[in-house]
Amino acid sequence: MKEKVKAFSYLRTSGKGQIGNGGFPRQRDAVNRYAKANRIVIVQEFSDEAVSGTTDAMDRPGLTDLFVALNANGVRTVIVENATRLARDLMISEIILGEFRKIGVRVVSADGGFDICQENEDPSGKLIRQILGAVAEWEKCALVQKLRASRLRIRRAGGRCEGKKPYGHTPEEAKVVDSIVEYRKSGMSYVAIAGQLNASGVKSRSGKAWHPTQVQRVLMRSKSTKVAA
Repeated sequence: MKEKVKAFSYLRTSGKGQIGNGGFPRQRDAVNRYAKANRIVIVQEFSDEAVSGTTDAMDRPGLTDLFVALNANGVRTVIVENATRLARDLMISEIILGEFRKIGVRVVSADGGFDICQENEDPSGKLIRQILGAVAEWEKCALVQKLRASRLRIRRAGGRCEGKKPYGHTPEEAKVVDSIVEYRKSGMSYVAIAGQLNASGVKSRSGKAWHPTQVQRVLMRSKSTKVAA
């Protein structure tokens, strides 16, 4: 009976939302089904959580560990769910695959059953790999363009679409903002207001003491919000 081939597996999710949303389980299931059908033993799994497909290999702890392991033992097969698990950027994909080729490792796509590392030996495989990479890159660029357009529309409408929410967003913070506004109306300076808040045990969002500059920013934001409303 033919001896089973030893292999490593590599999994990657591109966003935090994918970690618990079927990303790893789906990839692992695809890899294990392929390995079982082809008498391959997965001896170790490597993974990168919430790592973009446009990030190169040296910035991925899991992929870096995979290369270290490959250079330290005789395993010469890596199985991924599909080519996009390595990279969605065509250039980065080719660079990573080139590193696998240098050390004589084949990378098998579980959903296609072919070695995506093959170059001159299999022109069809290379064409498929490049087409998949080009499509993935196009999809990424299209998504980025849509998100940028959406953010631009929100900014033009005077809204906020990214970053931390301004102070006063929660009901508790809104009460503090109201107090600051009343203090200012009574003629208190920024320094006096900060001192009053600190003396009353009111902490800033960071948990530290209030500073006059923070008081000024809160008041300016409060005024701009009322004007926009």
